[in-house]
Amino acid sequence: MRVVNARILDECITMPESFTFSAFNLHPGLLAALPAQCQVPTAVQQQTLPSIIEGQDVLALAPTGSGKTLAFGLGLLQRLTEQQEIAQTAAENKSDLITAPYSRAHMRAIVIVPTRELAAQISTVLGPLAQSVSLTLTTLCGGVDVEQQIAEFNERPAQVVIATPGRLLDLLRQKLISLKAVQHLVLDEADRLLEMGFWPDIQKLMAAMPSLQQQLLFSATLPDELATQLTQLAPNAHRFAVGSQNSVVEGVSQTCYLVNKGSKAQALIKLLQEQLNQQQVLVFINARDSADAVAKKLNKAGIQARALHGEKDQTEREQALLAFKNGDIKVLVATDLLARGIDVTALPVVVNLDLPPSAPVYVHRVGRTARAGLTGVAVSLVCHGEAGALAAIRELTGEALPLQALPGFPVTDQPASDVRSKRPPRDKQANRRNANQRRNKSVKG
Repeated sequence: MRVVNARILDECITMPESFTFSAFNLHPGLLAALPAQCQVPTAVQQQTLPSIIEGQDVLALAPTGSGKTLAFGLGLLQRLTEQQEIAQTAAENKSDLITAPYSRAHMRAIVIVPTRELAAQISTVLGPLAQSVSLTLTTLCGGVDVEQQIAEFNERPAQVVIATPGRLLDLLRQKLISLKAVQHLVLDEADRLLEMGFWPDIQKLMAAMPSLQQQLLFSATLPDELATQLTQLAPNAHRFAVGSQNSVVEGVSQTCYLVNKGSKAQALIKLLQEQLNQQQVLVFINARDSADAVAKKLNKAGIQARALHGEKDQTEREQALLAFKNGDIKVLVATDLLARGIDVTALPVVVNLDLPPSAPVYVHRVGRTARAGLTGVAVSLVCHGEAGALAAIRELTGEALPLQALPGFPVTDQPASDVRSKRPPRDKQANRRNANQRRNKSVKG
């Protein structure tokens, strides 16, 4: 059986065979560029593509791995292709009846994402599709030399740009790019953009897009604050919801072990050596410094591992991720930089060494496995101090997530509510005696 790119599979979860992408009247080039395994659209693609192609604003809520990239990507490329054909026809007829100015040298559409890794992944998926209809696509992200990036961009202007908000705003402030011709804006992982504090940057960027005509907002969750922001940005957006919000993807077997806080690293090593031997494992951890420390302990125990977090430079990040995807290392210890948008072919196991402080992040973390209809395992090592986080995850997902004992790791830590104060409270009589003594001393003085 031929091995297929995991991201493409994610975009092509099986639907009724009677419904194919040809039903959307997509450009022949786009249809031809779709892999053979990708002829049946997913639910989110079926629901949103007609509205996107018609030029309407869209707000789509869909779980991770449901096919959001191809949903907005195909719709966006179809719109741009139609505009390009109209402009060419008008030029041939020397007509002035063009609804909007069109220039191949100008950015027409921007997809804003929270991380460089997600930008690279989207470019990988949409690049061949854009090429099939003679559109140029590029990425503008941090971690790359600005002068080199702009030189390449000026040499080969792109109509579609995948960007992180920080780098895009920086280029705009330096007047190295113009957003005046942008007509289509996509915010992918909108909830994550909000969580990471990018919303003020996005508002500044939108203010620099006077020709903006269409906004496509894709998100896995819709917290109240985001709902308010999105209503302000696109009040007339057509809303679509696919699947149960905040639910864990089907096919994930979830296990939670109760361990001492100080025993987590050793418990992870035991799991990797005994239960998860020879499997690729993506380990999530909350703190950047801890990621490096844990990776070091794993290597010392003979387990090939690397750390990946936001303080690594772009080259280190790319090398670590590539080594993991290629199977050169078995374990990647990462912060939530990788909780969304990164796909590793048939990743079997995700481990939460720390529970995330935000319950929706748990859903995105475990969603790195069991993609494309496959099965996967999610293991969480939980200490008493994470009881609140576990309760929030249970409430959000509706999962029982019972705590199990991990053989060889007895729990000696006590729950916070059971821990006695280091200084026992004095009884009332002792308090009164001390108060009387202080008063007597005061009178004598």
